[in-house]
Amino acid sequence: MFGLSPVELLVIGGLAVLLFGSRLPSVARSLGKSMTEFKRGLHEIQDEVRTADKVPAKSSSRFHEIDDRDEATAPKFEPPAAEPTIAEAPIAEPAGAEKSAT
Repeated sequence: MFGLSPVELLVIGGLAVLLFGSRLPSVARSLGKSMTEFKRGLHEIQDEVRTADKVPAKSSSRFHEIDDRDEATAPKFEPPAAEPTIAEAPIAEPAGAEKSAT
């Protein structure tokens, strides 16, 4: 049992009697109850994980049933009015083009 030999179990039992004495039954009972609660908690967590995999996330949460808020969006980018855009900027003529026209 638990990889312990009968001799080791007797030594552990003897130590338990020496340490706890007449309180040994109540200590064993409370230890058993705590183990049961721990196992129950583990089973609840496993059940929640199993059901979370099967149910879509939106319908599983009760807080998302009514959502009146607008979805957040980034503002549209508009260039400043004082600066000309590329299409409106004047095109520079080559330096040699002005001298040959005269």
